[in-house]
Amino acid sequence: MRILTRQNQARIGAALVSAVVLAGLGTSVPATADEPAATTADVASDAYLAPYYTQGDLDGDGTIDQADLDQLVAALGTTSSDSGWAAVAAADYDDDSTITLTDVSELSQRIIYDDGPFSLVEASALDMQKAMNAGVTTSHAITQAYLDRIAAYDKTVVDTSTGGRALNSIISVNPDALELADAADAKRAAGEATSMLEGIPVILKDNYDTTDMPTTGGCGCWDDNLTSDDATMVTDLRSAGAIILAKASLDEFAYGFVSEYSSFQAAGSTTLVASPYVTSRTAGGSSGGTGASIAANLGAIGFGTDTGGSIRVPSSYNQLVGVRPTVGLTSRDGIIPLALSQDTGGPIARSVSDAAIALDAVAGVDPADPATAAAAGKIPESYTSYLDPKALQGKRIGYLASMVSTNATTVRLFNQAKADLEAQGATVVEISIDGVSTVLNEGSGSTNEFKHDLSSYITNHLAPQVTNRSISDILASGRFVTSRTSTYVQRNNVTEEQYQAWAGPTGSHTTAIANGATVVTQAMDDDDLDAIIYPSGTPYNTYSTNMRLSPNTGMPAVTVPMGQATADDGTSAIVGAGVNLEFLGRKFAEGPLLGIAYSYEQATEHRTTPSLYPALDQ
Repeated sequence: MRILTRQNQARIGAALVSAVVLAGLGTSVPATADEPAATTADVASDAYLAPYYTQGDLDGDGTIDQADLDQLVAALGTTSSDSGWAAVAAADYDDDSTITLTDVSELSQRIIYDDGPFSLVEASALDMQKAMNAGVTTSHAITQAYLDRIAAYDKTVVDTSTGGRALNSIISVNPDALELADAADAKRAAGEATSMLEGIPVILKDNYDTTDMPTTGGCGCWDDNLTSDDATMVTDLRSAGAIILAKASLDEFAYGFVSEYSSFQAAGSTTLVASPYVTSRTAGGSSGGTGASIAANLGAIGFGTDTGGSIRVPSSYNQLVGVRPTVGLTSRDGIIPLALSQDTGGPIARSVSDAAIALDAVAGVDPADPATAAAAGKIPESYTSYLDPKALQGKRIGYLASMVSTNATTVRLFNQAKADLEAQGATVVEISIDGVSTVLNEGSGSTNEFKHDLSSYITNHLAPQVTNRSISDILASGRFVTSRTSTYVQRNNVTEEQYQAWAGPTGSHTTAIANGATVVTQAMDDDDLDAIIYPSGTPYNTYSTNMRLSPNTGMPAVTVPMGQATADDGTSAIVGAGVNLEFLGRKFAEGPLLGIAYSYEQATEHRTTPSLYPALDQ
């Protein structure tokens, strides 16, 4: 990546004389590895994209900045035979044993800074940091621009084709967003910005507790659930400097994939979330609002939850990157649960890089969620350190033919994906896994666990002013998606004995997930695999039991755009509809998995911008 414009490269030339160029730019300085975590005992730090943005860090502060540039300028002409060589050798980029202007220029390009034009649509967190460091824009301006896009697009029907409808991706907007952005700008001006998320507006699925907006779970029954504290992951995001911009719509209580919700509506009324590519189609679910809003550039990075596909389905429907982390990598405390045996929270983003940045902020051990104890010692300094365009070289990747589908679009895209992976140096092999059908056929925990797990949330987190404090109360209120009445009744009828037999320490589901992890991990070991791949679905649909492989093993999955349907795919093709490629890895191997996904993404660049939601006129 190149950071400085030609104009600034000229300024670097002046710095070679004065050694004062770029002073006072407020370049972010990531936290060092030995700094205490703000909210968890074992979390990733914010060193970004090592080694590119760290090789040449001469003063050991974890980033390349003005101080490193000054030191290198002062060392011009130093050779490997000089006594001061050890202090500057890391910046000898051309390996010629001499510090030259070439090395100074290369180092300058690794400062997170760009004073060129800034465009909000499709901007990454890195793009935003560069522009804010250069003074081209501010967190306030970026936040205001996203608020403007939400106001202009979210409830407006811009699709004039048959069945076109509004996105309906946002339930609540943070009234304090601009004030928070101003605080982030003040930190940057004072040289105190310490994170790649500093000043970056984030959208949360509306099942994450937040103190500044109600947490409804998509249900009108909980419109007044303004909690007294944030979910642990939200606390981590705020500590990293993120601006919590808005709460996204979802399928009520994360029940399904259509993203139908009743929040802030009259009893009996509901709303569906639309995909920004084909608004007559669902955005998927249950994190559909997060998927639609991030795809339409209503926010920078999103967060969802995934029990049986709820991060990966909307990611596939909306050409996004979704990360379903290992169960236990991120805390679920303060998130409305569906089934804690399989629930996990993770990022939904427009790029693998943004997803890795987001995961850095939230991965960690939290005493309030005992499952996270397993993450201790397994979290890297930064997931971004794995983002190598050549990460696929030498990797061995397997796939099960039964998971590919017969859909013409999916078959074509998957065959091309295999070729693309091999073109990047990977070996792709068809595999078989003894016992995999049992793993894939294990059901979701949502039916047998929802009542038990929701009761715990109600006791520990639900705001005291909320009167609907049980499933029975919710049913009596009439303030829910009433077409789901039978589902609510079924889940309300589950007894504690049934729950324990299913999800207790020796329950059948608990045992099945553990066995699933053993079966799939052993198969990966036997075949020397780095990842298993499969389509996340078909255009605007899931396929068979593909979404169950990750939750039924507790293993992580990363889904990345694989391409779009074309008219050549047949008469039933949904032209422009996306399908994602999913990568499954070993438990707590999110780093290598993100590296593989990044290499594939960089080689193919399949994501497109929804044309219905262009930049607003200034």
